[in-house]
Amino acid sequence: MAERAHWLAGRVAVVTGASRGIGRATAVAIAREGAHVVVAARGAAALDATVSSIRDTGGQATAVPTDVGNASAIDKLFSVAAGIGPPTALVCAAATLEREPFDEISLASWERTIRVNLTGVFNCCHAAFTMMRNVGEGRIVNIASLSGVYATDKFPGLAAYNASKNGVIGLTEGIAVEGKPFGISAISLSPGAVDTDMLRRANPSLRPGLVPDQVAAIIVALLDSPLTVASGANVPLFSNA
Repeated sequence: MAERAHWLAGRVAVVTGASRGIGRATAVAIAREGAHVVVAARGAAALDATVSSIRDTGGQATAVPTDVGNASAIDKLFSVAAGIGPPTALVCAAATLEREPFDEISLASWERTIRVNLTGVFNCCHAAFTMMRNVGEGRIVNIASLSGVYATDKFPGLAAYNASKNGVIGLTEGIAVEGKPFGISAISLSPGAVDTDMLRRANPSLRPGLVPDQVAAIIVALLDSPLTVASGANVPLFSNA
């Protein structure tokens, strides 16, 4: 039996937060499946390192330094992507985290967390939605967190982060409903303890049970499978720790 062609092969995919952690691992994994990956993050040098890693193994990648919380920057990101081909895959992995007691959170800190973690996802999905609608298909994976899932254990000092990730789950549900008539699917993925710098800031004593490459493999599997039946779902990833 002939091997089924990968859905990602030959497509253009946009991955945010691609300079480190889950985003970087996902960009590398998607490129390995034959997609041209447009990688976005604020750190240009680290982003270039991601592109070099992809190109060194024969993959295709383009770097666009981007602040996802800036709508104008997102317009530029998707303009670059569209110049390569219609972006039909999107992974929103950019995020920030500040560990602060609730009564010490400043309005500026709260707004910065929401701007990156939630408004940033909105900006990217909103830009991608129109392009995906025009070509009649698209697959979106938004990275939320177990910290944003109802009835899971929460760590102190993460009220803003928890709220932003809960918002990502709700936003993804809304995108799934409105995308269905246009062939656009959206899923949120909520990892637990992944071995990243962000986990160490969230809870230095917590032992990670997942590594970014494992999460990236799941994201690729989701993008590479028919997402329609699961569109709008939130997939929790409980670690083994």
